[in-house]
Amino acid sequence: MPRMPRRTIAEFRAERAKGQEALLSADHLGLKRFLRLDSAAYEDGALDARTKELLGLVASAVLRCNDCIDYHLEQCVKAGYTREQVVDALNVALVVGGSIVIPHARHGMLSLDELFAEKAAGTLPA
Repeated sequence: MPRMPRRTIAEFRAERAKGQEALLSADHLGLKRFLRLDSAAYEDGALDARTKELLGLVASAVLRCNDCIDYHLEQCVKAGYTREQVVDALNVALVVGGSIVIPHARHGMLSLDELFAEKAAGTLPA
């Protein structure tokens, strides 16, 4: 089966925004409740929001969801994590998830390069 070309972070953001708009426009109470629950899980609590984003990244890598990896990578870069800290977290995901996580760690590294390039250029969205 041919592999799909890798999406850029900009393409990911555009597709995510379009999909999120479609979900919200369905005006379904269950969908809205779940989306709010998801947002609330990453707010400050016993753990700070910054730490929770790193946890979300590790879980997303273990679950092998590239869209989720990209989302949490962006949040981690915005939260001020260094490249070394994020790579260390991806290492934890690899150890927990095993070799099947390798393609997703590769994806994450390419996305991380894009995100840090945006941060260096001052074009990382707020």
